[in-house]
Amino acid sequence: MTYIHFIVNPISGKGKHNITKEFLESYFPGTNYRVEIDYSNYKKHAIALTEKAISQQPDVIVACGGDGTISEIASQLVNTNIKLGIIPVGSGNGLASNLDIPRNITQAIEIIKKQKSIAIDSGRVNQYCFFSNMGLGIDAMIIKKYESTKKRTLTAYVNASLKASSQYKPQKAILRYNGKEQVVDPFLLFISNSNEMGYNMSLTPKASLSDGFLDMLYVPRIGFFEKMFFGGLVVAKKSEKFKKAEHVMIQSLNAELPDRIFTDVQIDGEYHRLETNKVQVDILPKSLNVLVA
Repeated sequence: MTYIHFIVNPISGKGKHNITKEFLESYFPGTNYRVEIDYSNYKKHAIALTEKAISQQPDVIVACGGDGTISEIASQLVNTNIKLGIIPVGSGNGLASNLDIPRNITQAIEIIKKQKSIAIDSGRVNQYCFFSNMGLGIDAMIIKKYESTKKRTLTAYVNASLKASSQYKPQKAILRYNGKEQVVDPFLLFISNSNEMGYNMSLTPKASLSDGFLDMLYVPRIGFFEKMFFGGLVVAKKSEKFKKAEHVMIQSLNAELPDRIFTDVQIDGEYHRLETNKVQVDILPKSLNVLVA
């Protein structure tokens, strides 16, 4: 008998889904499956629920939510034998899109039932894991403003981006990667494991979830019109054409912000304030088993 434990964010995707135990048992009959379900009710709750579920030794833990919920659950499954299933019912759904997991709930369930898995890379920034991307430039401010709107829509994200673009002031950073040291003042410092960051947008369209590398995109301090031009390229998925952008493949990065005490970052689309001005980013190759089509 296959034991599948579902962790559901009931407000993901405006709460329009109706994932209940009765609904799931109609797809996973008790003759072949043991089905358990928990609901996450606040930020980081899914972490505690996953830890509890792991103690019961399930075969699969399924994240039913958006990128934030998926990241909280997946972070507890790194370097374990428990497989991650995904039912993407959030707004952005960047990781699920990269994995070709459909937003249709029934189709996503069929993938879970087939039990085909692959091992993908994870990223780690200080004490946190990430699976899609992280950043410590303007994107951290964008996410902070986006979360403050309490709305999970593309329009809210665009508005947050425009406000952050006019307010963000780049900070001096010392970057150490690939055997070299570089002093920069990044408008954007974006590190990605996935080729999509949600809402069908990408800053790193060539990124791979299983190549053992992270894709780093660095954009220096730029003027207003350059910001608008770069934003247009991002929407058109052509950010690599921005001549001032630097794309680098890395396996680790040490970043220090000497003029700061704390560091604002976004991790898989969630805002975090790190209580340090030193940031260590590493790749964890093939550390997460995920169910795919």
